[in-house]
Amino acid sequence: MAQTDIKTVKSFPRKVKEIENIFIPLSDGTKLAARVWMPADAGKDPVPALLEYIPYRKRDGTIVRDALTHPYMAGHGYACIRVDMRGNGDSDGLMDDEYSKQEQEDCLEVIAWLARQKWCSGRVGMFGISWGGFNALQVAALRPPALKAIVSLCSTDDRYEDDIHYKGGTLINENLGWAATMLAYTSRPPDPKIVGRRWKKMWLERLENEPFLLIDWLKHPYRDAYWKHGSICEDWSKINIGVLLIGGWNDAYSNAIPRMMKNLRCPRKAIIGPWAHKYPHFAAPGPRIGGLQEMLRWWDYFLKDKPTGVTSDPDYRVYLMDAYKPGSFPEHIDGRWIGEGFWGHGNIEMRTWQLTANGIAGQAGPEKALSVSSKQTTGFDGGEYCIIWLGPDFPGDQREDDAQSIVFDSPPLADDLEIVGQPMLELTLSSDKPVTHVAVRLNDVWPSGEVSRITYHLQNLCMRDSREMPMKLEPGKRYKVKIKMDDIAWRVPKGHRVRVSISTTYFPMMWPVAEPATLTVYAGASSVQLPIRKKNPVERTVSFAPPEAATPVALKDIKKPWHKREKTVDPKTGEVRLEIIDDFGTQEIKEHGMITGGAGRESYRIMPDDPLSAVMETHWTETRKRGAWDTRTETYGRLTASATHWKVWGKIEAYEGKKLIFSKEFNEEIERKLQ
Repeated sequence: MAQTDIKTVKSFPRKVKEIENIFIPLSDGTKLAARVWMPADAGKDPVPALLEYIPYRKRDGTIVRDALTHPYMAGHGYACIRVDMRGNGDSDGLMDDEYSKQEQEDCLEVIAWLARQKWCSGRVGMFGISWGGFNALQVAALRPPALKAIVSLCSTDDRYEDDIHYKGGTLINENLGWAATMLAYTSRPPDPKIVGRRWKKMWLERLENEPFLLIDWLKHPYRDAYWKHGSICEDWSKINIGVLLIGGWNDAYSNAIPRMMKNLRCPRKAIIGPWAHKYPHFAAPGPRIGGLQEMLRWWDYFLKDKPTGVTSDPDYRVYLMDAYKPGSFPEHIDGRWIGEGFWGHGNIEMRTWQLTANGIAGQAGPEKALSVSSKQTTGFDGGEYCIIWLGPDFPGDQREDDAQSIVFDSPPLADDLEIVGQPMLELTLSSDKPVTHVAVRLNDVWPSGEVSRITYHLQNLCMRDSREMPMKLEPGKRYKVKIKMDDIAWRVPKGHRVRVSISTTYFPMMWPVAEPATLTVYAGASSVQLPIRKKNPVERTVSFAPPEAATPVALKDIKKPWHKREKTVDPKTGEVRLEIIDDFGTQEIKEHGMITGGAGRESYRIMPDDPLSAVMETHWTETRKRGAWDTRTETYGRLTASATHWKVWGKIEAYEGKKLIFSKEFNEEIERKLQ
C-alpha cells in the first residue's frame, strides 16, 4: 500500500547516533545481536531504553519498519534497541519454540543489561507487534525491576484461544501457515559481515536443530500447561506497569484487547483502528494515525515522568467503521473515532433478537428445527485468518458461503445500527455426530445483494463448556450453547439487513471434522444479542496527529513483489483448490549491500463431500546474497489427516550457490483428539 500520507521527519530534538551491531552477553555465554539508535549525547545525558525483541532479523527482515520507527524514538530522547532472539538473525544459539521459557529468561537478562549501561537512565520500556507484542506482555508479567511500561500491538493474553492455533477449540489452518513461515525465517543464515567466518557453522547448526513448530502444536489439542505458559490471562495481577494496547478490527487479535482492558488492574489504555496486522503509522486500511506520537506520549509519562495527559485519555479510542463492500482490499474505510470509558455497557446496550423460522424478529414464535450439513467447500470466501502479507485477503462476498448455511435475516433497517462490542449467539441445537464444528457469522446484507462479513467465530462443540476437558456430544441430544463472536465496531446503514449465518464447515480457515455432521438449530428457541451503541451519547472528542516516521531505508528494487489468490474447481471431480502466492520480490539494501528475496506459497484443496480429502501445502523460498556469498533455502510443509491421525510432512533444503549443502525431512503422525 502507498504510504504517501506519512510525513518523513528528518530533524529531531536530539541528534541520533546509530550502532549497526552490538552483542549483548548472556550468562550462559550466548551473545544476542542488537542494533541500537540513541541520542548522540546519551553518554553524558542518559535516557530510558526501549526494547523490541523478536526473531525476524534486524539486518534484513524488519529493516524497513525499523528505519521508520526506532530512529524517530531515538530522536525524541530514547535509546532504541532491536534485538534478534537466540537462534535468529546474527544471534548465537538455537530457537526451540515460540514464547519459550528460554526466550523469556534471555529477555530478562537483556533488560537488566540495558539498565546497567551508562547511556541508560535505568528505566526500560518494551514494545512490539505480534510476537513482540506477545512477549512484551509475557515479560511484563515476570516483573523485571527496570521495566516500567510496555506498548503491545496486535497481541493476545490467551495463547490457546486467541493466537493462530485453536479458535473455539477448532484447528486453525494458520497453524501450518505460521509454522511454515517460521521454518523459512529461521532457516536463513547469519550475515558474514556481522559474525565473520563462523556464519556457515552457525547456519548448519541451526538447520540441523530447527523445529517444525506445527508438530508440537498438534500434540496439544486442549488448553493444557503448554498453552497456559505465556498466557497472561492465567494471572492478570502479575502485570503492574503501564500497558498501552493497540490493534485493528481487521487483525486476528481484535477481541483480546477488550478482554485485557477488562481484567488488567494496572494503568492501561486501548486504541483500535480499522487496520490489519500492522503498526498504525503505516497500517492499512486507512486512516492511519500518528502512532509513534501516541507511543511517545506513553513513554514520556511512564519513563520520564512528563505530564503528557495519557491517563486522561478515554480508556478506549476505537474506530467505528462504516459498512464497506466485500470482495476487495479497501485502501480506506470510512467511519469515525469514538471514545469509550467502558466496553459493552455505558454507551452500549445489549439487545436480544430472536432467531425464528421467518428470520430475526422481536418475538420468538413457534419452534422449528432447521438442519444443515454444509459442503466441505463452505468458507472459501472467508479470507485470511490473519491479514498480514501482500494481498491482503479480506473476506469476500458471503453469498456463496451463506447458501450452504442456515441463515436468519432481519427486515431492512429503519435506521442506522451501530454495533460496538461483542455479539453473541445463544443457540439451542443438536447434532447427529459426537464431534461437530460450527462457524457462525454476523453479516451485513446490502440492498444491492452483496453480503459483507461483520464478525464471526468458530466453535468445536465438544468444547462448549471447557477448552481443557472437552466432552463428546450425545447425538440427537439438545444443547443450549452460547457463542461469543469477535469484538467489532461496525455501522450497518439504514436499508441494510443484518444476517446470522451458521455452517458446519469453514475451510480453508478451519480444518474439517473427520466425519460430516448434520447440525440442527431450533428456531424459536435461539437468539442473537447485539451490542448497540445508544443514539446521541455524550461523546468525548477523539483525534490523533497525522502519521509521522523517520527516513525510510534506501532499497534498490531488483524484482517487484506480486500477489496471487486463485480459486479453481476441477470440472471432472469437483475438487476445489485455492492457491495463494506472496512473492516479496528482490531488493538490495543499500546501506550494507545485502540482496534479499523471498516468496511464500500456500495451497489448499478439498472435495465437496469428503473432509478426509483436505490437503494444505506450503513452500517458501528465501535468498540472501552479497558478492560471492550466495545462499538459498527452500522449505516445504504439508498437512493431511485420516479419521484418527494428523499426518505432517516438512522439508528443509539449503543451498550455497547452486550446491545443496543440507537437507532434512519431518514425517510424523499425531493422534487426532476430538477434532
